[in-house]
Parts: sequence; structure tokens; C-alpha cells
Amino acid sequence: MKNTLFGANGNFSLMNFAAAAGSSASEAALGELPTWKLQDLYPSATSTAFTTDMEKAGKAATAFEEKWKGKLADAATRTGADGIGQALKEFEALDDIIGRLGSFAGLTYFSDTSSPANGKLYGDVQARITDFSGHLLFFGLELNRIDDAVLDACMANDPDAGHYRPWLVDLRKDKPYQLDDKLEQLFLEKSMTSAAAFNRLFDETMAELRFDIDGEKLSIEVALNMLQDRDTEVRRKAAMALAETFKANIRTFTLITNTLAKDKDISDRWRGFEDIADSRHLANRVEREVVDALAAAVREAYPRLSHRYYKMKAKWLGMEQMEFWDRNAPLPETSNAVIPWSEAKDTVLSAYGDFAPEMADIARRFFDEQWIDAPVRPGKAPGAFAHPTVPSAHPYVLVNYLGKPRDVMTLAHELGHGVHQVLAGGQGALMCQTPLTLAETASVFGEMLTFRALLDKTRDKRERKAMLAQKVEDMINTVVRQIAFYEFERKVHTARKAGELTSDDIGELWLSVQSESLGPAIQISEGYETYWTYIPHFIHSPFYVYAYAFGDCLVNSLYAVYQKADQGFQEKYFELLKAGGTKHHSELLKPFGLDATDPSFWGKGLSMIEGLIDELEALDKG
Repeated sequence: MKNTLFGANGNFSLMNFAAAAGSSASEAALGELPTWKLQDLYPSATSTAFTTDMEKAGKAATAFEEKWKGKLADAATRTGADGIGQALKEFEALDDIIGRLGSFAGLTYFSDTSSPANGKLYGDVQARITDFSGHLLFFGLELNRIDDAVLDACMANDPDAGHYRPWLVDLRKDKPYQLDDKLEQLFLEKSMTSAAAFNRLFDETMAELRFDIDGEKLSIEVALNMLQDRDTEVRRKAAMALAETFKANIRTFTLITNTLAKDKDISDRWRGFEDIADSRHLANRVEREVVDALAAAVREAYPRLSHRYYKMKAKWLGMEQMEFWDRNAPLPETSNAVIPWSEAKDTVLSAYGDFAPEMADIARRFFDEQWIDAPVRPGKAPGAFAHPTVPSAHPYVLVNYLGKPRDVMTLAHELGHGVHQVLAGGQGALMCQTPLTLAETASVFGEMLTFRALLDKTRDKRERKAMLAQKVEDMINTVVRQIAFYEFERKVHTARKAGELTSDDIGELWLSVQSESLGPAIQISEGYETYWTYIPHFIHSPFYVYAYAFGDCLVNSLYAVYQKADQGFQEKYFELLKAGGTKHHSELLKPFGLDATDPSFWGKGLSMIEGLIDELEALDKG
């Protein structure tokens, strides 16, 4: 019973974060930025609607347990009001209401994580939801104890049960790893004081950090944004301030990392997972061999992609070797103009509309109906995400908009998620959520549509070079960097099995993968060994990061099919999005002639990045 906060843009680790204390001139240039209307979920945390639903959910969860626990095997032989199909409908209705409560508390908290009241609401609601889930835990466990033949007959004979076939088939995949009921109950209840508690500690610690730059105490959003300043000295000062503060808090982050890695190791051992990432692969409904092939293909491509590009960039910046703080520096050709919010909106909606008017119509609702939160505020969650909430409501998008080209791409990315979530909502609360590997498809495709639309309108050679370079950097951040992150996580979780890791141990593992992926054109100076500390996906969703590379390479291949397709692509694409979590990636990609299990599949996706680098090199010589 959970809702997933789909992650930030592929380059989440060095995103463009807007300054909380921007000048009035820059704020005026951005225009009026929207804030989201959470009242669509509940008027407030003290409203009658919220408190009534909280009480209703608790009573309904208890009643559901009393009605169905110990009776599902018998229900599998029945239809109608006493059958499995009816139980599933009741369970889905509960999932929707609990998801709505959790979404409201979570989005309120992420609106301002520094607010004690928001923190208390978030913690209290999580605790109540854990209690509710305790009454519902039996349902999946008991369903998985029903004989396969009996459940197959049930789905064939009961139309209501048959409707949920994809969910039940997915549930069966968890069967080899589930424990007995008492242990599952213990794992669930202890999660609030183990993983969830350390996740919250990370969030609140990060929100409170301040970075001293020229006597000013700045938040992480401002400091990270300065890494993209035109002035190398500004970038250097920001990088050193980040490193200094990370180092000052390194013991806390080391403790969090050690605790969560050990907690996962204990859970994996009890459940019988063989590989440290197998639980993530299972959740993503993707085979380990497919992910291994992706990671191997990207590692093999490091010299052709990141190493080659950063060597070119060093030359463009007039350097023999870039420092790590120069990696995302703007090129001299990059425009410094602020892109107003209204222009960003028109750019994304136009690109979406050129592909399919229906796509733009859905995305427009996010603007018109206040489903987006764009300005930076003290305490607001950094980065960007799209949260699906529940099918009975609508998704919400959070961005931190600064007015740079990358912010427009981030908006396009998150709106891609939002469109996907709206379309998949028709599958209902149990089957709307897409595995992470496919959840990035619509977001990255939305970015690609927006980028191509802008590039096609660009005639100036210098401007075209800047746009191509920025897109290449984003793709390297999404593919190369995320696989390097995945390799780092693998090293950390593997090493943790042998004992607790020191800060230096973790820093050395971080530097080893960074050096390999970035290549010789980037000097990794002292201080960078601490930069593993602030990446939230390591904490909230271990091994999440490979989904970005999966999604980017998949979309590259998908976009190549789109460019060659005469007609019918849009319809097939919308069917892919509407499927939500009801189909495996192989089934979804088959209409496009794509197969992620094909050893050459990942090479095709990576070749598109290489082609853009070729185009940059040709522009440079021309």
C-alpha cells in the first residue's frame, strides 16, 4: 500500500536549483510561478474531510481483515459477493483512500520540510498508514498461498477476479520471497523505526544544511546552482563550500548509509534474494540479466561517450583538464537569458501538441488547474518529481524553476511523468503504477520531443552547438552518471556485508567509480570524495538509479522508431502509457519492434548519444 514519488530528472544529482533569495529583477523576469492546490485532495489536515477519511480508512481496514482473513482459499472457489473478485475490489478501494491520505501528508511535507507541523503530520500519517497496512498485510500473503491451478480457475470463472489478472500475476512473482505472516507483520511495523526513520533523518538533515560562500549561509539549492555559474571562481567556491559542509556532517551521512545498507542486507537475507539488487529488479519487473547487460554496455561505452565529450568540453573552455566543478559549466555559446515561466509553458505544450494534441491537452491541465508547484521556498524539497497520488484524484508536479534551458527540460520531463500517470490512472489504484524502468519512458520522451522542437527552430550555429552540448550533458548525466551511481551502490552494499564502512571507505568507493566514468579530462580534486552524501536516491530507493539509464536508452530507440514511422506510432505510444503496470516491458515494446533482452538493444540507444557527439564535433570543425 504505497504511492511512489517518481524521481527527479535524470541529472538529479546536479540539477538546476533556483536560488531561494533571488533578486527582484530575476524574479520579475521569471513571471508569476504557480503553486499547487493540495485542496483537491483535502482542504487541510484539520478539515472534516481529512479526519473523516482517516477514521474511515482505519475502520475499513479492520473490517476488511475480519471479513476476509483466513477465507480467501474458499473465496477462490466462489464468484460474486463472496468471491476473490469482490475482495479485490474492496482492497482497491481501500488502497485509493489510504493513498490519498498519504499523498496529502507527503506533498504537504515536501512543500516545506523545515516546518515542524508538516513533519509531525507526515510522521503521524505514516504511522497510521502503517497501522492500517498491518490489517491488510494478510491479503497478498494469503492469496499467494492459494494453489496456482485454483487461482487460475478463479480468474477464468470470475470476471471480477479476471480483471485483476495482471496484479495477481505480479503478486505471484513475490511468492518465493515472502515470509510467514508474523515476520511480515514485524518487518512492516519495524519499518517506521528503521528505514523510514533514517530516510526522514536524511531529509531533515539535508534541509537544515547551510553552505558558507563569501560570508553568506546558503541552502543546498543555491550552492548546487552555483556549480553552473559562468565564472569558474564562483563554481570553485561553491564546490569547496559544499565539500566543507558535507565533511562536517559526514558522520551522520555515514551512519545513515551504513544503517540502511545493513537493514537491506538483513531483509534480503531473510527473504532469500541472491543478489544485492534483486529486490529492486523484482519491484521493477525486469530480469537481472537485462540490467547487467545495460550496465555492461554503458561501462563499455564510457570512452566513446563521457571521456570523449569531456575532452572536447575542456578544449572549448580553454582548459587542458577540467576540475570536477567545471563538469556542468555553461559553454561560452550558452545564452544567459532567463526564460520566463510563460515561455517554458508554451515551449513544452507546443512540443507535446506537435506530437499529439491529446498529450498537450493533458499537460495543459497541470498549468490551468494548479497541479504544479514551481517557485523555490525555504524548506521546499529540492529537485523535481511527479507524484501520481491516486486515480480518484490527479498527479502533482514539483519543480524548482530558475529560468534556465535545463529547467525547461526538467519541466518537460516531469510533465511527461504527469501525462503518463493520468493515462495509466484508468487501470485503477492497484494496476496504474508502472515499474520504474518504464516509468521513465514518458518523461524522457517528453524531454526529447521538447529538445527536438527547439533544435529544429535553431539556425544559429553557436546556439545550436550550445543546445546540442547541453543535451549531450543531460544524456551523459542520465545514462553514464546513473550507471556509475549504480556501480557505486553495488560496491557499498557489497562491502557493507563484511562490516561497517568508514567515511573514508565510502569516499574511496565513490572516487573509484567517478574516475572510471568521467575519464581523464576531469581532475577529481580533494573534497569530491564527500559528494556521495547528498544524493537522495541512495537513501530512499536503493538501486533506483539504473532506471534512468534504462529509460533514456529505451527512449532513444523508441524515438528512432518514431522518426522512421509513417503513421500509427502515436496510437501505439498512448497504448503503452495507458497500460500502467498491467504489462511486462517485453509485451509493451513488441509493437515497436524493440526487445530489451536483445544484446544489441542497448547499443542502439547509446549510439544516439554518440551521434549527437559526432554532430558536435562536426560543428566544431565546420
